[in-house]
Amino acid sequence: QAPLVESGGGSVQAGDSLRLSCVASGGAIGSALMAWFRQAPGKEREFVASSTRSGSRTSYSDSVKGRFTISRDNAKNTVYLQMDSLKPEDTAIYYCAGGGPVSTTNYALGYAYDYWGQGTQVTVSS
Repeated sequence: QAPLVESGGGSVQAGDSLRLSCVASGGAIGSALMAWFRQAPGKEREFVASSTRSGSRTSYSDSVKGRFTISRDNAKNTVYLQMDSLKPEDTAIYYCAGGGPVSTTNYALGYAYDYWGQGTQVTVSS
């Protein structure tokens, strides 16, 4: 089983909401920090949000701050990304990441994570 498996993507209209889920297994379980990244066509992968295991410390990119919320359910080994007020520019493949030498100083850097999901497509139409 893949260490991280995302779900919840889809095609929606601008202003709609979606909730992405990422279930961890194996070595990814209990990751101190977990994050969501996204990659739009023709663009580099970018950081979206991260959360510590307890959820006491979360971080967001400026582009999603106030619209997206990351949360964790450790009993279910799951991290969520609630996306509200979606915009066409949110269209991308969203990836869950965890594990590795990630810390509170490098959490926005993809190379800090050892485990990645396969991605889930989010398409927002205007």
